[in-house]
Amino acid sequence: MTFAARLLVAVSLLPLAVPLAAQDVEEAEESPPAAEIVVTGRGLDPALSTGIYATTTLERETIVAAPSGRIEDVLRNVAGFQQFRRSDSRSSNPSAQGVTLRALGGNATSRALVLLDGVPVADPFFGYIPLSAIPPETLGTIRVTRGGGSGPFGAGALAGTIELESAEPGQAGGFLGSAAINDRADTEASGVLTRRLGSGFAVASGRWDRGQGFFTTPADQRVPATARAAFDSWNAALRTVAPLAPDIEVQARIAAFRDTRTLRFKGAVSASEGQEASIRFVGRGAWQFDALAYVQARDFSNVVISATRFTPTLDQRATPSTGVGGKFELRPPLLEGHDIRIGADYRRAEGETREEALNAVTGRVTERRRAGGTTDNLGLFVEDDWQIGPLTINGGLRADRSSVTGGFYRAVSATGVPVNTILPADRSDWSASWRAGALFYATRRLSLRGAAYTGLRLPTLNELYRPFVVFPVTTEANADLRNERLKGYEVGLDWQPVSAVVIAVTAFDNRVENAIANVTIGPNLRRRANLPAIDARGVEASVAARVGRVSLDGALAWTDAEARGRGLSADLDGKRPAQTPKLAATATLGWEPAAGWRFAGTLRHVAAQFEDDRGTDRLPAATTLDAFLAMPLAEKFSVVVRGENLTGERIVTRNQAGSIDLGTPRTGWIGLRYGF
Repeated sequence: MTFAARLLVAVSLLPLAVPLAAQDVEEAEESPPAAEIVVTGRGLDPALSTGIYATTTLERETIVAAPSGRIEDVLRNVAGFQQFRRSDSRSSNPSAQGVTLRALGGNATSRALVLLDGVPVADPFFGYIPLSAIPPETLGTIRVTRGGGSGPFGAGALAGTIELESAEPGQAGGFLGSAAINDRADTEASGVLTRRLGSGFAVASGRWDRGQGFFTTPADQRVPATARAAFDSWNAALRTVAPLAPDIEVQARIAAFRDTRTLRFKGAVSASEGQEASIRFVGRGAWQFDALAYVQARDFSNVVISATRFTPTLDQRATPSTGVGGKFELRPPLLEGHDIRIGADYRRAEGETREEALNAVTGRVTERRRAGGTTDNLGLFVEDDWQIGPLTINGGLRADRSSVTGGFYRAVSATGVPVNTILPADRSDWSASWRAGALFYATRRLSLRGAAYTGLRLPTLNELYRPFVVFPVTTEANADLRNERLKGYEVGLDWQPVSAVVIAVTAFDNRVENAIANVTIGPNLRRRANLPAIDARGVEASVAARVGRVSLDGALAWTDAEARGRGLSADLDGKRPAQTPKLAATATLGWEPAAGWRFAGTLRHVAAQFEDDRGTDRLPAATTLDAFLAMPLAEKFSVVVRGENLTGERIVTRNQAGSIDLGTPRTGWIGLRYGF
């Protein structure tokens, strides 16, 4: 661990000592009782402009009732949310866990910015989201804002922002523990312990998931070397919050995780792991501020097995990477009726891949490859919300200085003879982004909104420097990739026809220029390249209804997306981008007949989509039914029964020229939950 990492870990433990030390100090003389200090563990309150943009908020009761018990299942309740593939975080390659919004397509890198308590969680090298390291039971709120924009860490918010906030003591209770087993004998166990410490609190959490998994390979394509998608993952975290003054609190977090999976064949094992630490100071006085610093250390390894000889052909033995950064946001009370935000943020990602190509017959090393580099982004932003009676106007500007330095790709033979060396020139530039919008409360039950914006995403180190193979297709890297730029606008309304029903509808038109995609350039050969653009226009809708103890939550996203490939590949022009369905819809019917009881059934539909950029390898539409049931027993115990894909739908997650992978089959879970 680097010195910076050790320093942040040490600092993150300081809040534990603050309230404890305060309890041990004896007062020399009597003093009037002090005002109660309340710490929340949250960042600053959402800005007024939150309601201007298409935003969905998920509360804790929804988060902890996912039929699969996994965070990606929770997020699928949001209109427009999409993973790169339909696989979940137990059966996919971790490096393919990119998330996006609004069917903006692309590759396995995330086009949506994901934050956990203000910290970007994307892998510094690949840009994927370590979904298995985010236990839903530790979260209190999820806020998803679709569409680009400026603000803290806005350089990654091309398709939107997903903000995950940890649960407060009042939400999580003193202890929440659970254990479950499914019909394949896969198991999961988790615990969240929350303790008040003086005027602050500490939360320790851990989770362990393991199992033999299911066959992702269809029965008619299995061979003796075919393996189940076995998984074994754990994560642990300690988070502390303490007051420094009546209106200032310090928040600190340290965490670690490891996740291993088997993909398709025996010996095809991938592993991802990470350690991270962050410290955050939040001031809620007249001059509000939010100051954050963090460090992340990640690694990834992967063994590729030949689909013909079923022996190792590549040992990607290590991909160490580091992400460091921070932000500072100030909200000065300068003008009546204005909510002004001024600040800066910074993120640096560096890493390299270390891999050996192997002879499929002898198993000997034929080539040793190293590739990597560094990317930096410094952002400066200013934003204002101006409230004029029923009208709120938002405007924001952002300037980003991004740089790509130290890039390299080196391949040598087994004896050390150079085979290929690429040393691209360093580069840097400035980019300007902006967003503007308005929210008008037409009546007490109807609000109208409209917005326009631009956004920015840097290519990842993986996209720039690392080629890869998914048999039988080889995809080349491209060190000359340019930043992706988003231009878009949207209009929408939020309507509450009666007190128990809320309806939201948004129409949008987004365009990603220089969109990075895997472009076919020959038989079984692709290359990462900047498309002229990806256009996505569509409608998102959601409904939330509550009638007594019955609830209905639904979301729908219809998107017409097209790639613009003229000048790069005429075969792409007008084609639908890879991995982008035209329609995705979900509906959850819930019932809470008595205290502690909860039943929820979720119906989901995802339309057909294509594996490839030319639209030749089709992934059929899939409709699934999931269920969740919690029944109280004695004291604080409950029985929890969950069902995934109860209809046994055949979910095709990958189709590479007829070589198919499948998603989660019908699966039943039963377990115990204890909480107080």
